Amino acid sequence: MSRAKIPRKSTHIDMTAMCDVAFLLLSFFILATKTKPPEAVAVITPNSVSTKVAKEEAILVTLTKEGKVYLMLGDKAHKNGIIDDINTTKGLNLSGAEIAKLRKMDFIGVPFNQLKSFLDLATPPTPQQMPGIPCVDSTNNELTDWIRSVSNAYKGENMDNLNLLVKGDNAAFYPAFKSIKESFKKNDIYKFKIVTNSEPPPPGSELEKEALQKK
Repeated sequence: MSRAKIPRKSTHIDMTAMCDVAFLLLSFFILATKTKPPEAVAVITPNSVSTKVAKEEAILVTLTKEGKVYLMLGDKAHKNGIIDDINTTKGLNLSGAEIAKLRKMDFIGVPFNQLKSFLDLATPPTPQQMPGIPCVDSTNNELTDWIRSVSNAYKGENMDNLNLLVKGDNAAFYPAFKSIKESFKKNDIYKFKIVTNSEPPPPGSELEKEALQKK
Protein backbone atom coordinates (compact mmCIF):
# COMPACT_ATOMS: atom_id res chain seq x y z
CA MET A 1 0.00 0.00 0.00
CA SER A 2 1.48 3.27 -1.07
CA ARG A 3 2.09 5.98 1.53
CA ALA A 4 0.11 9.11 1.19
CA LYS A 5 2.21 12.10 0.14
CA ILE A 6 1.82 15.33 2.07
CA PRO A 7 1.65 18.23 -0.31
CA ARG A 8 4.56 20.66 0.05
CA LYS A 9 3.70 24.22 0.87
CA SER A 10 5.90 27.28 1.12
CA THR A 11 6.75 28.25 4.70
CA HIS A 12 5.42 31.59 5.86
CA ILE A 13 6.85 33.19 8.99
CA ASP A 14 5.34 36.34 10.41
CA MET A 15 8.33 38.59 11.26
CA THR A 16 6.24 41.40 12.70
CA ALA A 17 6.74 40.39 16.32
CA MET A 18 10.49 39.85 15.87
CA CYS A 19 10.89 43.27 14.21
CA ASP A 20 8.98 44.89 17.05
CA VAL A 21 11.30 43.28 19.62
CA ALA A 22 14.39 44.33 17.63
CA PHE A 23 13.28 47.96 17.47
CA LEU A 24 12.42 47.96 21.16
CA LEU A 25 15.90 46.64 22.02
CA LEU A 26 17.51 49.19 19.73
CA SER A 27 15.54 52.02 21.32
CA PHE A 28 16.49 50.78 24.80
CA PHE A 29 20.22 50.69 24.02
CA ILE A 30 20.13 54.14 22.42
CA LEU A 31 18.39 55.66 25.45
CA ALA A 32 20.47 53.77 28.02
CA THR A 33 23.87 54.43 26.44
CA LYS A 34 25.83 57.21 28.12
CA THR A 35 27.90 59.31 25.77
CA LYS A 36 31.38 60.27 26.89
CA PRO A 37 31.28 63.85 28.19
CA PRO A 38 33.67 66.36 26.63
CA GLU A 39 36.93 66.78 28.48
CA ALA A 40 37.03 69.73 30.86
CA VAL A 41 40.62 70.41 29.83
CA ALA A 42 41.07 69.33 26.22
CA VAL A 43 44.61 68.32 25.26
CA ILE A 44 45.99 66.36 22.32
CA THR A 45 48.29 63.77 23.84
CA PRO A 46 51.20 62.16 21.96
CA ASN A 47 50.92 58.65 20.56
CA SER A 48 52.56 55.52 21.95
CA VAL A 49 52.25 51.75 21.58
CA SER A 50 51.38 51.27 25.25
CA THR A 51 48.14 49.36 25.87
CA LYS A 52 47.83 49.96 29.61
CA VAL A 53 44.61 51.66 30.72
CA ALA A 54 44.94 54.46 33.26
CA LYS A 55 42.88 54.15 36.42
CA GLU A 56 40.32 56.83 37.18
CA GLU A 57 41.37 57.00 40.84
CA ALA A 58 44.50 59.03 40.15
CA ILE A 59 46.31 62.27 40.83
CA LEU A 60 46.36 63.86 37.38
CA VAL A 61 48.53 66.79 36.31
CA THR A 62 47.35 68.28 33.01
CA LEU A 63 49.50 70.53 30.81
CA THR A 64 47.87 72.44 27.96
CA LYS A 65 49.59 73.65 24.82
CA GLU A 66 49.48 77.19 26.23
CA GLY A 67 51.52 76.02 29.21
CA LYS A 68 48.68 76.08 31.76
CA VAL A 69 48.93 73.48 34.52
CA TYR A 70 45.91 71.93 36.25
CA LEU A 71 45.65 69.41 39.05
CA MET A 72 42.86 66.86 39.42
CA LEU A 73 42.60 65.03 42.74
CA GLY A 74 40.85 61.93 41.43
CA ASP A 75 41.85 59.78 44.40
CA LYS A 76 38.77 60.39 46.54
CA ALA A 77 40.20 58.48 49.50
CA HIS A 78 43.00 61.04 49.89
CA LYS A 79 41.41 64.18 48.41
CA ASN A 80 40.21 65.64 51.71
CA GLY A 81 43.59 64.99 53.34
CA ILE A 82 45.41 66.75 50.49
CA ILE A 83 43.19 69.82 50.68
CA ASP A 84 43.40 70.01 54.48
CA ASP A 85 47.19 69.73 54.30
CA ILE A 86 47.60 72.48 51.69
CA ASN A 87 45.29 74.74 53.67
CA THR A 88 47.43 74.26 56.79
CA THR A 89 50.93 74.27 55.31
CA LYS A 90 50.34 77.31 53.08
CA GLY A 91 48.24 79.20 55.64
CA LEU A 92 45.38 79.76 53.20
CA ASN A 93 42.86 80.26 56.03
CA LEU A 94 40.02 78.81 53.97
CA SER A 95 36.64 78.71 55.67
CA GLY A 96 34.61 75.51 56.00
CA ALA A 97 32.38 76.59 53.10
CA GLU A 98 35.39 77.37 50.91
CA ILE A 99 37.00 74.02 51.69
CA ALA A 100 33.73 72.28 50.81
CA LYS A 101 33.68 74.09 47.44
CA LEU A 102 37.30 73.19 46.79
CA ARG A 103 36.56 69.53 47.47
CA LYS A 104 33.78 69.60 44.87
CA MET A 105 36.00 71.10 42.15
CA ASP A 106 37.19 68.59 39.58
CA PHE A 107 40.18 70.66 38.51
CA ILE A 108 42.38 73.04 40.50
CA GLY A 109 44.10 75.65 38.37
CA VAL A 110 44.59 78.93 40.25
CA PRO A 111 47.45 80.47 42.25
CA PHE A 112 47.18 80.45 46.03
CA ASN A 113 46.67 84.22 46.18
CA GLN A 114 43.60 83.95 43.92
CA LEU A 115 42.11 80.79 45.38
CA LYS A 116 39.76 82.46 47.88
CA SER A 117 38.39 84.89 45.29
CA PHE A 118 37.63 82.04 42.87
CA LEU A 119 35.97 80.02 45.63
CA ASP A 120 33.79 83.00 46.56
CA LEU A 121 32.26 83.12 43.07
CA ALA A 122 28.56 82.25 42.95
CA THR A 123 29.14 79.94 39.98
CA PRO A 124 32.11 77.54 40.14
CA PRO A 125 34.73 78.57 37.56
CA THR A 126 35.45 76.34 34.59
CA PRO A 127 39.04 75.28 33.87
CA GLN A 128 39.03 77.68 30.91
CA GLN A 129 38.43 80.57 33.34
CA MET A 130 41.37 79.55 35.53
CA PRO A 131 44.86 80.94 34.88
CA GLY A 132 46.52 77.65 35.85
CA ILE A 133 48.82 76.69 38.72
CA PRO A 134 52.12 78.63 38.58
CA CYS A 135 54.73 76.09 37.60
CA VAL A 136 57.02 77.26 34.81
CA ASP A 137 58.81 79.87 36.94
CA SER A 138 61.28 77.99 39.15
CA THR A 139 61.09 80.73 41.80
CA ASN A 140 57.31 80.34 42.10
CA ASN A 141 56.49 76.70 41.39
CA GLU A 142 53.27 76.22 43.36
CA LEU A 143 52.76 72.76 41.90
CA THR A 144 55.62 71.69 44.17
CA ASP A 145 53.51 72.66 47.21
CA TRP A 146 50.50 70.74 45.90
CA ILE A 147 52.60 67.63 45.26
CA ARG A 148 54.07 67.97 48.76
CA SER A 149 50.57 67.88 50.21
CA VAL A 150 49.82 64.85 48.04
CA SER A 151 52.93 63.14 49.42
CA ASN A 152 51.93 64.08 52.99
CA ALA A 153 48.46 62.59 52.48
CA TYR A 154 50.08 59.27 51.51
CA LYS A 155 52.59 59.35 54.37
CA GLY A 156 52.82 56.02 56.16
CA GLU A 157 51.49 54.14 53.14
CA ASN A 158 53.18 52.30 50.32
CA MET A 159 53.97 55.04 47.77
CA ASP A 160 53.29 52.50 45.02
CA ASN A 161 49.62 53.16 45.83
CA LEU A 162 50.10 56.70 44.51
CA ASN A 163 48.76 56.65 40.96
CA LEU A 164 50.37 59.80 39.56
CA LEU A 165 49.62 60.69 35.94
CA VAL A 166 50.82 63.48 33.66
CA LYS A 167 48.67 64.38 30.67
CA GLY A 168 50.44 66.87 28.44
CA ASP A 169 49.49 68.37 25.12
CA ASN A 170 51.69 67.27 22.25
CA ALA A 171 52.22 70.94 21.30
CA ALA A 172 53.36 72.01 24.79
CA PHE A 173 56.95 73.17 25.17
CA TYR A 174 59.43 71.04 27.06
CA PRO A 175 60.37 73.65 29.75
CA ALA A 176 56.81 73.44 31.12
CA PHE A 177 57.00 69.65 31.30
CA LYS A 178 60.44 69.90 32.92
CA SER A 179 58.98 72.15 35.62
CA ILE A 180 56.37 69.48 36.39
CA LYS A 181 59.12 66.89 36.74
CA GLU A 182 61.01 69.23 39.07
CA SER A 183 57.90 69.46 41.27
CA PHE A 184 57.94 65.67 41.62
CA LYS A 185 61.70 65.50 42.12
CA LYS A 186 61.65 68.05 44.96
CA ASN A 187 59.20 65.77 46.76
CA ASP A 188 61.28 62.63 46.15
CA ILE A 189 58.76 61.27 43.65
CA TYR A 190 60.45 59.68 40.67
CA LYS A 191 57.74 57.35 39.37
CA PHE A 192 54.81 58.61 37.33
CA LYS A 193 52.91 57.65 34.20
CA ILE A 194 52.36 59.71 31.05
CA VAL A 195 48.94 59.57 29.39
CA THR A 196 49.16 58.91 25.63
CA ASN A 197 47.02 57.85 22.69
CA SER A 198 47.41 54.18 21.91
CA GLU A 199 48.57 53.17 18.43
CA PRO A 200 49.55 49.79 16.93
CA PRO A 201 53.25 48.85 17.07
CA PRO A 202 55.32 49.25 13.89
CA PRO A 203 55.00 46.25 11.53
CA GLY A 204 57.80 43.75 11.96
CA SER A 205 59.00 45.22 15.24
CA GLU A 206 59.65 43.29 18.44
CA LEU A 207 56.67 45.05 20.01
CA GLU A 208 54.40 43.69 17.31
CA LYS A 209 55.78 40.17 17.85
CA GLU A 210 55.13 40.43 21.60
CA ALA A 211 51.59 41.67 20.96
CA LEU A 212 50.90 38.75 18.62
CA GLN A 213 52.23 36.25 21.16
CA LYS A 214 49.87 37.59 23.83
CA LYS A 215 46.84 37.03 21.63
